Amino acid sequence: MFTVDHWLHSARRLPSPNASERPDPEDISLVVVHGISLPPGKFGTGLVEALFTNTLDTTVHPSLADLKGVRVSSHLLISRRGRLTQFVPFDRCAWHAGASRHRGRVRCNDYSIGIELEGTDDRPYSNSQYDTLVDVLGALLRHYPRLSLNGVVGHAEVAPGRKTDPGQSFDWPRLFRALGR
Repeated sequence: MFTVDHWLHSARRLPSPNASERPDPEDISLVVVHGISLPPGKFGTGLVEALFTNTLDTTVHPSLADLKGVRVSSHLLISRRGRLTQFVPFDRCAWHAGASRHRGRVRCNDYSIGIELEGTDDRPYSNSQYDTLVDVLGALLRHYPRLSLNGVVGHAEVAPGRKTDPGQSFDWPRLFRALGR
């Protein structure tokens, strides 16, 4: 499932420049699940991929103006149809969590994998997205020994008061049931 350089075989590769070295490449112990759509509530536009690769034209929609000059990424994006795109190899930091804290540890990007789901806080995610997410999380849990289901959280958990994704429409019980918890 993984290449020797920490990419998923099943994912389309779209490398992002918005990444850095991990302080400890062996310390992959958290997965942060996000929700994103650009413009907000619109799917399949390709603008999320453009954002993560620094090619976003912020003039195409008024809601994008605040993103001018923003440098962010994620390890993975799962489209509404379940298509998987990888931007950053797992042994590197993707810039997805921002100012963050989990169980007393700060700088979650240093030890986490970021997975973006194309969606919004208030719309149900698709069956295809859950299927792909379950497959990916299963592979990650098997491959990285410091990961556990207790370390699978939403962006809102690591950045409370600042972020709300993946939102109330994300079905955590469904995800954890499918993963055997």
